[in-house]
Amino acid sequence: MIDLYAWRTTNGLRATITLAECELPHRVIPIDVGAGAQKSPDYLKINPASQIPAMVDPDGPGGKPLVLAQSGAIVLYACQKAGRFVPDNAADQAIAMQWAWQAGTDIGGTSASMNQVEVVSPLKVQEHIDLFRKRFARYFRIVEEHLAKRDYLANTISYADFILYPNYALRRNLLDAASFPALSAWAERIGQRPGVVEGMRLHSDAGKSP
Repeated sequence: MIDLYAWRTTNGLRATITLAECELPHRVIPIDVGAGAQKSPDYLKINPASQIPAMVDPDGPGGKPLVLAQSGAIVLYACQKAGRFVPDNAADQAIAMQWAWQAGTDIGGTSASMNQVEVVSPLKVQEHIDLFRKRFARYFRIVEEHLAKRDYLANTISYADFILYPNYALRRNLLDAASFPALSAWAERIGQRPGVVEGMRLHSDAGKSP
């Protein structure tokens, strides 16, 4: 049984949906970063960087326990372990890697910066907010143009789609469906998958009564 420590951030959700999609036996252990749970002594033993997600697989490579951090590494590890969502041919493998990096660095980094200027910073500067929102939309315009010619980022569904999806899902209000029709259709296909629905529960169930 894999233990996945995560929260309802884009980084956490890309890990939860991937493990659910890969159908690997696991349990999600919520780490409320807003409450500082990632700084607890017990969690720091798992990830000294004080970040989520982190994963503990007691049956890692060679049957030995594996502790892994960084959402992209966890996503790719889960897909390789399950033998799913990694393209078969070399060209699509390279394309999947490109879009995984695009989602995790350019888009993910911009989303994180938006959170800093919109939420974390005590001084809200509209010019800074607008700057990152425009950059965010520009990156997704590139995704839109790419998806206009295919159903998934690497032609067939892959780990790249799971890495990108939470960035769209948590900020879809900034991406008008009429302006991003291919992106919206892609998100509809991804969002209806049972594993994605399950993996998004940390976010979708937030605020619901127990």
